[in-house]
Amino acid sequence: MYMKIAQRIKETRMENGLTQAQFGKALSVSQDTVSLWEKGKSLPTVEYIFAICTAFSVSADYILGLCEY
Repeated sequence: MYMKIAQRIKETRMENGLTQAQFGKALSVSQDTVSLWEKGKSLPTVEYIFAICTAFSVSADYILGLCEY
């Protein structure tokens, strides 16, 4: 499950043409935090999942791997 979320976060970032640092800045987290999320070494909190969904117009179901888009 962690890896599906990690993959979806990375896909969202890359589809928006952002570096990890830029993505982190948009969410008020560090580049290191984004890196940990993308490696599946930690998970974003519900608040950050909500922020990702809001800022990048993706659904929580997509980020959580419950749907394909």
